[in-house]
Amino acid sequence: MSFLIGPMRKHINGHKELTAHNEILSLPKVDKVYIPVTMGNAKVEVKVKENDSVKVGDVIALRNDHFYVPIYASVSGKVLGIEKRMGSNLRPADHVVIENDGLYTKAELSTLSLQEASAERIVDFMKEKGLVGCGGAGFPTYVKYNTDKCETLIINAVECEPYITSDARDMEENQEFFHLGVKAMFKASRAKKCMIGIKVSKPELIAVLQGLFKDDKDIEVTPVPDVYPMGWERTLVYELVHKRYDRLPIEVNCIVSNATTAIMLGQAMTNGLPIVEKIVTVSGDAVKEPHNVRCPVGTPFSELVKACGGYTSESVSLIAGGPMMGGSVIKDEVVVASATNAITVLAYKKVESLKCLRCGQCVEHCPSGLEPVNISNAVKAKDVDRLEKLHPMDCIECGMCTYICPSKIEVTENVRKAKQLMALRAKK
Repeated sequence: MSFLIGPMRKHINGHKELTAHNEILSLPKVDKVYIPVTMGNAKVEVKVKENDSVKVGDVIALRNDHFYVPIYASVSGKVLGIEKRMGSNLRPADHVVIENDGLYTKAELSTLSLQEASAERIVDFMKEKGLVGCGGAGFPTYVKYNTDKCETLIINAVECEPYITSDARDMEENQEFFHLGVKAMFKASRAKKCMIGIKVSKPELIAVLQGLFKDDKDIEVTPVPDVYPMGWERTLVYELVHKRYDRLPIEVNCIVSNATTAIMLGQAMTNGLPIVEKIVTVSGDAVKEPHNVRCPVGTPFSELVKACGGYTSESVSLIAGGPMMGGSVIKDEVVVASATNAITVLAYKKVESLKCLRCGQCVEHCPSGLEPVNISNAVKAKDVDRLEKLHPMDCIECGMCTYICPSKIEVTENVRKAKQLMALRAKK
């Protein structure tokens, strides 16, 4: 970490007005869904075969190594087989292809009563339903709650990435599920208090949530500054409990869960459904009619863009997620996964960079307290010994250094290259 640190955050234009108040679109029946059954390098066992009939909520694949994560059918219909398609990480991945019969017939699914369930039973229920973080990371939720050290549960409703409004709209649309999900997470955490962090720039939603939790004395709706990256766990934890940690929030007796993840838990407890449907923000300056779109997991990005009127430019940058931390994808055949929250569509613009001005802005604004410009210079010099001292692996790739750079240098991309160099050295 840099010895001298600056604000480590910044207010940026969110462009959220594009989708914050218009209707949520529901896709007409998609003919096929392509459900990803690959999780990084983990082994995932496919539980269905070609021509099998499935219902909504049937288990179609299972990860069962050091993590247990079932993957569910999002529509009812016939399994057509397994197809290799590009994932959001630009790698080919196995997808189970299901022909949608349009009936959305539900499997027999278990529910859960909050009043009757113990903390341990709620954690087991999270595990059974394959609940994962819906803020983009996709980490198995139950793992966080297997602890007796939590004192503060933090519900992350900040949604600090530009353009994205899916969490906020989901909370507005599904207040009962959110209320139940938060209370269930609070019970499962065994914490003394719960804080719902939400940007101060959302006064209407803050008022709604305060009314929702008015009778829950240990659950507090807490406005936080409208700055980026307030939604990053480290930034939010420090803002709310004024503590810093090395690796995980539980080191300072906190658990952090995303707001939409809480909604998904509340939904599963009420009607048994796992994550089979998502509300996804489709926004940017190169999509005709930005909206939030409700769709089944496994829906290709192309279908969501089409529902929003299509592209307005022949050359676009298509991003899975937001423009700061999302990953660019080459084709819109990439599909909505359990953790997908947004598709950002921007007109492609070639940017000419200048020489570094040595202004230090990237260092001052780095939320991880790193020295991005020095990491970038070490990469250019291929000085891996120097990189080891600069700790590039601590970078969260928030994009702040590139955003803030007056010379328009792709600093974040150079830090990614630094990580690759460090990984190569570690393998030797």
